[in-house]
Amino acid sequence: MAFEDFKQKKSIVVVFTGENKGKTSASIGLMCRALGRGHRVAYIQFIKHWEVGEHTFIHKIEPLFKDQLFFYKGGKGFFDAGDLSEKDIDDESHKKSAVETLKIASEKSISGEFDLVICDELSNAVHDGLLGVNDLKSIINNRSKNTSLCITGRNFPPKLLSSVDIATNMTKLKHHFDDQFIANKGIDY
Repeated sequence: MAFEDFKQKKSIVVVFTGENKGKTSASIGLMCRALGRGHRVAYIQFIKHWEVGEHTFIHKIEPLFKDQLFFYKGGKGFFDAGDLSEKDIDDESHKKSAVETLKIASEKSISGEFDLVICDELSNAVHDGLLGVNDLKSIINNRSKNTSLCITGRNFPPKLLSSVDIATNMTKLKHHFDDQFIANKGIDY
């Protein structure tokens, strides 16, 4: 088959999942690529509420891209993650935040206003029980036919793989955390 015989979809669903680092970084790269092509992007985070490098970066570029870039940080922190879990936030607050964030993500993906909607850590919110698998399925199936969707986070449900176009599993070969080293600012967060 020759290259000219290939077709192009109007929109696709991309998933970055797996146990290792790189899922959010990959989605930031996708955001940069889309913005560089003049696309409108909505970047929505489900878990991270503390200030991380991507927040600082996005806030700095927002004035450059004006209404071409929408950013929303809706998480309340780690949930059901042992010692890493947020200590002062109850389960109901986590769930309420996830539902509110999903509502915003759904509105942006349905509207047709954005070429790309990125839902960072959405898979985590589903895996942790803050949202249901049907919520994830709904955002995939109900998006505008012209809006691509990117979903990141650990534990993307295998039964939904048939609903996506590209899925990448970030597999850990080695991580310094296993040797009891904490995350490095500017590299890990």
